[in-house]
Amino acid sequence: MRYYPLFLDIARRRCVVIGGGEVAARKVGRLLACGASVEVVGKHLTPALAALTREGAIVHHAADYHEDQLHGAFLVIGATDSDAVNERIARDARARGIPVNIVDDSARCDFILPSVVEQGDLTIAVSTGGKSPALAKKLRTELENTYGPEYASLAAILGELREKVIDGGRPSAENRALFEAVVSSDILDHIRAGRWNRVEELIRELTGIEMEVRPR
Repeated sequence: MRYYPLFLDIARRRCVVIGGGEVAARKVGRLLACGASVEVVGKHLTPALAALTREGAIVHHAADYHEDQLHGAFLVIGATDSDAVNERIARDARARGIPVNIVDDSARCDFILPSVVEQGDLTIAVSTGGKSPALAKKLRTELENTYGPEYASLAAILGELREKVIDGGRPSAENRALFEAVVSSDILDHIRAGRWNRVEELIRELTGIEMEVRPR
């Protein structure tokens, strides 16, 4: 099985998590961080999920799983400790054309969830195709040590610069050359050192664009 890498916009989409344990709580946390509208099905919740319910951050259905709970879902995550229930979740979701992930059971998954490193708008996802979560975790740790908060600043700066460059009306090949020149420069060294005036000078030298840069 080879999975198609995809970053999915789930903001305000109804995402259903079946299960109320620690694993479910981790999945809920990631969904909420991405702006999803999350509903959790399960008679018992972890303290963290119970707190989210009281705060109104999630909707809790205190019941055993039933296929009707999937109605209108954008995606489904099965995180129960019952193999039989997980099988039903996978079968019912697929019958409705809803992408499903069954935790720790890649054979029943339409999609799998990678280990993720985030620095601002920069997201690096690591996957072993479900073969070794431990290896994915190890690689994520290594990446966290390599790509620090300076990359969040760089991504924000490049995003603002991109708008200004595109507004200039140059051919796309020229724009691409400007972006590559900035990325290939020593701009990261100046960001790490907090030399924001030098960052502004470098952008002006390489692109001809005046841009105010401040700590991000």
